[in-house]
Amino acid sequence: MAHASDHNGILLQNLKDAGCDDKTIQSCMILFQKNDMAEVKRLLSRHKRKLLEAVHIYQKEIDCLDYLMFQMEHGKHEGASCIIQI
Repeated sequence: MAHASDHNGILLQNLKDAGCDDKTIQSCMILFQKNDMAEVKRLLSRHKRKLLEAVHIYQKEIDCLDYLMFQMEHGKHEGASCIIQI
Protein backbone atom coordinates (compact mmCIF):
# COMPACT_ATOMS: atom_id res chain seq x y z
CA MET A 1 0.00 0.00 0.00
CA ALA A 2 1.29 3.45 -0.88
CA HIS A 3 1.95 6.16 1.71
CA ALA A 4 -0.38 9.17 1.66
CA SER A 5 2.46 11.35 0.36
CA ASP A 6 3.26 8.95 -2.51
CA HIS A 7 0.99 10.40 -5.18
CA ASN A 8 2.34 8.11 -7.92
CA GLY A 9 1.86 5.05 -5.74
CA ILE A 10 -1.66 6.09 -4.80
CA LEU A 11 -2.57 6.73 -8.44
CA LEU A 12 -1.09 3.41 -9.52
CA GLN A 13 -2.98 1.49 -6.85
CA ASN A 14 -6.25 3.25 -7.69
CA LEU A 15 -5.85 2.48 -11.39
CA LYS A 16 -5.20 -1.18 -10.61
CA ASP A 17 -8.15 -1.31 -8.20
CA ALA A 18 -10.37 0.21 -10.90
CA GLY A 19 -9.47 -2.64 -13.26
CA CYS A 20 -7.50 -0.56 -15.74
CA ASP A 21 -5.38 -2.55 -18.16
CA ASP A 22 -1.60 -2.12 -18.33
CA LYS A 23 -1.77 0.19 -21.34
CA THR A 24 -4.25 2.54 -19.64
CA ILE A 25 -2.23 2.50 -16.43
CA GLN A 26 0.99 3.32 -18.26
CA SER A 27 -0.68 6.13 -20.24
CA CYS A 28 -2.26 7.63 -17.13
CA MET A 29 1.01 7.51 -15.20
CA ILE A 30 2.87 9.29 -18.02
CA LEU A 31 0.14 11.89 -18.40
CA PHE A 32 0.04 12.40 -14.63
CA GLN A 33 3.79 13.07 -14.64
CA LYS A 34 3.23 15.61 -17.44
CA ASN A 35 0.43 17.16 -15.36
CA ASP A 36 -2.04 16.58 -18.24
CA MET A 37 -5.06 15.99 -16.02
CA ALA A 38 -7.53 16.64 -18.84
CA GLU A 39 -6.16 13.68 -20.78
CA VAL A 40 -6.03 11.49 -17.65
CA LYS A 41 -9.70 12.28 -17.06
CA ARG A 42 -10.50 11.43 -20.69
CA LEU A 43 -8.84 8.03 -20.38
CA LEU A 44 -10.58 7.34 -17.07
CA SER A 45 -13.94 8.34 -18.54
CA ARG A 46 -13.38 5.91 -21.41
CA HIS A 47 -12.57 3.13 -18.93
CA LYS A 48 -15.67 3.99 -16.88
CA ARG A 49 -17.87 3.75 -20.00
CA LYS A 50 -16.39 0.32 -20.71
CA LEU A 51 -17.17 -0.83 -17.16
CA LEU A 52 -20.71 0.53 -17.36
CA GLU A 53 -21.30 -1.33 -20.62
CA ALA A 54 -20.27 -4.54 -18.86
CA VAL A 55 -22.59 -3.76 -15.95
CA HIS A 56 -25.50 -3.28 -18.35
CA ILE A 57 -24.76 -6.57 -20.09
CA TYR A 58 -24.64 -8.42 -16.77
CA GLN A 59 -27.82 -6.68 -15.59
CA LYS A 60 -29.61 -7.88 -18.71
CA GLU A 61 -28.43 -11.43 -18.02
CA ILE A 62 -29.58 -11.19 -14.39
CA ASP A 63 -32.97 -9.92 -15.57
CA CYS A 64 -33.25 -12.91 -17.92
CA LEU A 65 -32.46 -15.31 -15.09
CA ASP A 66 -34.96 -13.61 -12.80
CA TYR A 67 -37.64 -13.85 -15.49
CA LEU A 68 -36.90 -17.51 -16.16
CA MET A 69 -36.96 -18.36 -12.44
CA PHE A 70 -40.24 -16.48 -12.02
CA GLN A 71 -41.75 -18.41 -14.92
CA MET A 72 -40.53 -21.71 -13.51
CA GLU A 73 -41.86 -20.95 -10.03
CA HIS A 74 -45.28 -20.21 -11.45
CA GLY A 75 -45.44 -23.33 -13.65
CA LYS A 76 -44.99 -21.41 -16.87
CA HIS A 77 -41.66 -22.91 -17.88
CA GLU A 78 -42.90 -24.46 -21.13
CA GLY A 79 -41.48 -22.46 -24.00
CA ALA A 80 -40.29 -19.69 -21.70
CA SER A 81 -37.71 -17.48 -23.33
CA CYS A 82 -36.20 -14.22 -22.28
CA ILE A 83 -36.78 -11.42 -24.75
CA ILE A 84 -35.89 -8.04 -23.33
CA GLN A 85 -36.06 -5.02 -25.56
CA ILE A 86 -33.31 -2.52 -25.02
